[in-house]
Parts: sequence; C-alpha cells; structure tokens
Amino acid sequence: MPEPTAAPAAPTNRNGQQEDEGTFKRILGIVQQVIFFYLISQLIKNFMQPKPTVPPTPQSSDTPGAPSTPVQTHAYPYWTAGTKLNLHFFLSPSAYELTDTTLPHFTWEGIEYGKWDEARDWDGLVNLPQSVMNNGTLWAHIFLTRNGAAFFDVAQRPGDVHYSRKLLTRYMPRRKVRKEKSLLAGGKEEEVEEIEEEEPEDKSPVSYWHPNVTLTLISDFPQVPLTQLPPPVVEHISVHTVEDKPYYNAILFPNDFWLLKNSMNPINSTTHTLPLHVSFYPLSYMKFTVYASMTDSFDKQPASSAAEIDELKRMLTETNPILLITTVVVSLLHGLFEILAFKNDISHWKNKKEMVGVSVRTIITNVVVQLIILLYLIDNNAETSYMILMGQGAGIVIEAWKITKAVDISVVKAGPESMLPYKLDIKDKHVLSEDEKKTQEYDRLAFRYVAYVAIPLLAGYTVYSLIYETHRGWYSFVISTLTSFVYMFGFAQLVPQLIINYKLKSVAHMPIKAMVYKTLGTVVDDFFAFCIKMPILHRLACFRDDVVFLIFLYQRWIYRVDPKRVNEYGQVGEDDIQALADQAKQDPQESKKSK
Repeated sequence: MPEPTAAPAAPTNRNGQQEDEGTFKRILGIVQQVIFFYLISQLIKNFMQPKPTVPPTPQSSDTPGAPSTPVQTHAYPYWTAGTKLNLHFFLSPSAYELTDTTLPHFTWEGIEYGKWDEARDWDGLVNLPQSVMNNGTLWAHIFLTRNGAAFFDVAQRPGDVHYSRKLLTRYMPRRKVRKEKSLLAGGKEEEVEEIEEEEPEDKSPVSYWHPNVTLTLISDFPQVPLTQLPPPVVEHISVHTVEDKPYYNAILFPNDFWLLKNSMNPINSTTHTLPLHVSFYPLSYMKFTVYASMTDSFDKQPASSAAEIDELKRMLTETNPILLITTVVVSLLHGLFEILAFKNDISHWKNKKEMVGVSVRTIITNVVVQLIILLYLIDNNAETSYMILMGQGAGIVIEAWKITKAVDISVVKAGPESMLPYKLDIKDKHVLSEDEKKTQEYDRLAFRYVAYVAIPLLAGYTVYSLIYETHRGWYSFVISTLTSFVYMFGFAQLVPQLIINYKLKSVAHMPIKAMVYKTLGTVVDDFFAFCIKMPILHRLACFRDDVVFLIFLYQRWIYRVDPKRVNEYGQVGEDDIQALADQAKQDPQESKKSK
C-alpha cells in the first residue's frame, strides 16, 4: 500500500539552523517524541478496544400497539467492493459552486473500490484568480460517482454520488521576518532596515499554499459507530437513509497529516502561478481515525509548537525506521541519565570540603558559557518554551553554587580610588593546603595553554562573522558570535581539567558517577546527530565531547581508584560514606559494652 511522502522542507535561515542544532532543541525533540507516541497509543487503544454501547431506545408511535423502530447507532457501507468509480476534481474560489471554468480540472476513471494497490497521481500548474492573489480562498471540489452518474446529480442521486471539498489556501499568521544587515555596510541598507522596523506589524492572517494534495479512500468497508465518533472523524462521513437505515457511500479523506508548515509558501499579489500535485491511494479506517484526530489536535496547538511538530514529522518520514526506533529507546534513557547525573553532581559537591584537583576557572567558564547560551535563546527565539529557559537558568544557578563551595564571594564598599561604590570581594574558604596550591598553579597553567589557541580562533571567527554574515544589531552580533564559538569549540573548557588530572596523576577528586552518566548522555546525543537536520560541520561538532570523555576514561584507567579506600585527599566512595558513618556510630556502643 503506498504511503504519503512528505513535501521537501524549505531551506531555513542560518539562525533557524542554529536553533535546531543546539542541545536544547534535541532535548525538546525527546519530549515531543514521547508525547507523540503516547497520543498514538491512546488513540489506537480507544479505537481498537470495543466500547460498551447504549441499548437503542424505542421510538414512540402515535398508533397504540404499533411496533417500535429502534434508533440506528451504526452506518453501513452502501457501495460494495469492486464497484467502479470515477473521481472528478475541480478548483473554484467559491466553497459552494464552480464559478471559474478556466481553472484546472481532471477526471480519474475506473477506480476499483476496495482495491488496495489502486493509486493515481496528477501534476499541473494553477493560474490563480485575482481574488486568490488578494488573500481570497481556493477550494477543491471532489466528486466520486458510480453507475455512470454525473457529478452534478449529487442531489438527485445521493446513492450514486459522493461529494467532498477541501480548502487549499491555508490561513496562518504572517511569518516573522528577521530583519538583518551587514554591520559594516552603510547608507542605503541601514536606512531600509530602519524604515522596516518602524512599520507596524500586521498580525492579520494571510493565505499560504502547499503544492501537495493527498486524497485517501477508506477501503475496508467498516460499520461506522455514529454515536461514538469524535468530531474530526464525523466531518468526513456523509450519511443518507435508505428504508430508515443509515448508509454512507464512501469516506474520502484529504490527508494533511504529513504536510509541513515550513514548506508552505505565502500567496500575494505577485503570485500568478503555483504548482499542484494531487495523489490518491487507499487507506484503512483505523489509520483514517488516527490521522484525522492527530491532524485536528496538531492544528489546535499554539504557534510555538508548530516548528517542533514539523521537526518530529520530518524525523518520522526521513529517518531510517531502525535508527528511529533505536533513537526513541535511547532518548528515554537520555532523560534518566540527565537526572542521575544532576543528582550525583549535586551530592558530590555538597559533601566536598576541599578543592584539590578542581579547576575553579572551568566552573567559572561554565557559568559564562551557559549565560551566553541563555542570552542567545532569548535574543534569537522569542517563542522559546519557558521550560527550556528555566532549565538553562537552573544550570547557571547550579554552576554558580559550585563556585561558592570553593571561595567566599561578598559585596563590599570600594576604596576611594574606585569609580564604582561597591566591588566583589573573593576569598578562599580556608587556608590552602599544598595540594590545593598545586591545583591552583596547574589551573592557571592549563588556562594559559588553552588561551593560546582559543583567543586567536575567537578573534578570527569574530572578524569572519563581522565581514561575511548579517546581524540584527551589534548586541545580536556579540551574542550570536560568542554562541557559535561556544558550539564549535566548547570542548576547550574541559581541557584544563584533563591537564590538572595529568599533573596530579589522579582522578580521585572527580565526581565519577556524574561523569559516567554524562558520558552515556553524550552517546545519546551522538544518535541525535544522525536524526536531526544540521550542517556537516555541526554534525562533526556533536562528537567533540566524545574526545574529551575518551581521554578522561583513559586517565581513569591509568590512575586507578579504589572506592573502598580513603584516597590521598581524604575522600571515599560516595556509596561507602553512609556505611562508614554507621560503623563510627556502632564502635562507641561496642566499646561501652566491652567495658
């Protein structure tokens, strides 16, 4: 049985690609997948399991003693398998009559009703009427006929003609256009930008066009339970009565489920001709109910969810099924690993009393990096989910809390020589031991090595972005440039910790469990690198953390740690802390008993 194919997605702009590429987009994709498959399972459960029906109530009769007629709860197929049908397709600006005979129309003859390999296609160009170019409607009128009936006999011969219509012009809010310019260009481009920004934003809906129309004919002749159908399904079923018994001729369903909103093009006064591809194939009743209900549900979602829903549809249609199923499974594990890593990281730092082997500069860098990404989300995507923004903000708070475990930060009055009334006073928590002094020395040395490479790369990329790329303004330029640099070279912030491990010849100070969970989460991210659309350079960048984690695992192997033994820094495995505490409580009691 042929399946619908999704229309090719329109190319997105550079900022849109960066939004799809980020980790926050991949995590949101996980949530969307879980919700989607949950809804599918619920729909299948509702439609596959039989529901108890209400017994028919008898109709009253004016004649005493006359037999009562039960209320019919099901509609039955009127056309039988093997019936030869003709499909007539017309276009018209009106929803009720064919007013423009110059628009394309065609007829498919000899369609065998109930034949599962029946498929048809038609391609053509539509010369739009002036009313459609001025935000008017364009309708498709479809007639299914049998026994040689004409399509205009729909009123006289309801048992031989089935009629359906479909609105081809989709009305949606006007898409937001990001106005950008080259910051080094002057004169005319800057003036045009200022004029466009001063114009009021038009929020009235505009018509959009999708080049694909998919017609499906339900071909398994079900008995339709009229009293149990949801509204999105009922609107596609037309019932007529024969001898007090309800029948339906056929169910013709225009399937829009696989159409992507980002592949629709706006219609305006300069749009004279548009392409149109019409496809036809059979469909089962169960799939019809699922498609109709899901399409109606997705259409009612807020605009902020449209991009995520489109991305989910694209993944379902373009990704290899085996890879997609594997990704769904590991995506569920990804959320578990994130929670476990979060829990163990906090537990490790909560019990940490000294800072041997810890790169404080790396923690500060993490705060700066996450703050840059948060500002980028706010600047480049006004419709970003609050859940994503709150998650990013929580990450900044956790990293900032880690800094307070290493040093005391307070606000004090500044001296008379300062231009500001207050300043930050940063002091160590305690007098540093020799090992902690070595850690600070190695930390400074490691960051010096990283700076020799990172600063020239950042300067070079800044110049490139300023010359060859467009931006909304100087603030947007700074944020987007820093964010792009973080995405490409973010692994550099992890290098100082590896250097400290090498100098100290130990990894005992590292939160091992949290690192293991983060490593497993990184493996899951690698799966998403194959499923989510992104440039090849960013696809390679998804594997950047793997290199650092492999080096850490190598260090973990050569610098062996016994979790049951107190190490050289006075630390012990997290699982044994409570056991040692319990043993310490028992020892005094045993000594008292011995006395």
